[in-house]
Amino acid sequence: MPGSNNNGSTSNNKAGLEKMKYEVASEVGVDLKQGYNGHLTSQDAGKIGGNMVKKLVERAASQL
Repeated sequence: MPGSNNNGSTSNNKAGLEKMKYEVASEVGVDLKQGYNGHLTSQDAGKIGGNMVKKLVERAASQL
């Protein structure tokens, strides 16, 4: 339904992405901590984000 907001689903999606972020950071060797991560370089942040997108695309493709 347009305009409706399912907060339960949104919360689950955010929690899943947050978990994935830490898993990917560990896989690519980036020291990511809970909270502020001002020590991260743009390159490290890009490694995490890029690999997250790659995994999400792979998951979506496997569901086609």
